[in-house]
Amino acid sequence: MQDSLFDDPEEAGPPPPALAPAPRKRATAGGPKVRPAAPDPAQQSLAQALPPQLRMGTSSWYFPGWADLVWDGDYEQSVLSKHGLAAYAQHPLFRTVSLDRSFYRPLSASQYAAYAAVVPEDFRFIVKAPGLVADALVRDEDGRGMQPNPAFLDPALAVQEFVQPALDGLGARLGVLVFQLSPIPAPMWADLPVLLQRLRRMLEALPALRPAAPDGVIAVELRNPELLTPALAELLRDCGATYCLGLHPKMPPITAQLPLLRALWPGPLVCRWNLNRLHGAYGYEEAKKLYEPFDRIADPDLETREALARVIAGTTGAGHAAYVAINNKAEGSAPLSVLALAQALAAR
Repeated sequence: MQDSLFDDPEEAGPPPPALAPAPRKRATAGGPKVRPAAPDPAQQSLAQALPPQLRMGTSSWYFPGWADLVWDGDYEQSVLSKHGLAAYAQHPLFRTVSLDRSFYRPLSASQYAAYAAVVPEDFRFIVKAPGLVADALVRDEDGRGMQPNPAFLDPALAVQEFVQPALDGLGARLGVLVFQLSPIPAPMWADLPVLLQRLRRMLEALPALRPAAPDGVIAVELRNPELLTPALAELLRDCGATYCLGLHPKMPPITAQLPLLRALWPGPLVCRWNLNRLHGAYGYEEAKKLYEPFDRIADPDLETREALARVIAGTTGAGHAAYVAINNKAEGSAPLSVLALAQALAAR
């Protein structure tokens, strides 16, 4: 299945049959629905030792397998989806989350505002642009491209359906707006000047994020390594945007993506660690099946983790912001990957 199909409780099908009797889920009637896991003094101390410019978190928050890691017990996925964010945001190492459901359909300002209302003042959201404007193809239900998307990188739609509602709803809690460009067909990226001009027109049309969102960043993430060019770096710099490190097998390893970031220096770091390279470019569903319920690190990726720790240290050490979101499919458990990355940073 295509890499852009990230977990979303409104899109997901029924869960697989249980191999053993499932634990009794916590009741959902009345009062706060979800409580955070008991405070861990070691993680609280670790969080205090991290650079204040660093915000780490996960891709979404509604996973029942995070019991005792993020939640205080077992909850239904639907309950976590609707009521888990407030508990998630109390985790000492989580100061951001990647809001991925916005890729599937645009969210309203009131929906964004509801998310902003349940997190601390210092929390920031990473938000994915809708596929409506970020996908070059119109796709069927299985993710197969059917025809060119006439709204791809449309400036007016990008503002109307994404940037302005996010800005109005999240306000100061807006961290990063990510245009993750789904795989672009070869005939389109082969004519790179035309494609980049299309991207430039969209980025130049976006409203300024400040002063409403003082920490706000616009970032572009790729699934086509052919676009990692000096011309893209120049475009992003001219438009006041940055490059999002997309750690995914469709892209080169992190070290091969760093030259583009260096061309944009000085500036913020945005990174979304999506999928372990072990599973290949189309291994998202395979990784999901292998790693569920996402309660342990199954395939540690020490090389990527250490390289990312170095980039974070260099960025924050120079006084710039760093936003990092980790998917369960990166190593097997996003909360434990965040913990391991924090420990790697502390060890430096």
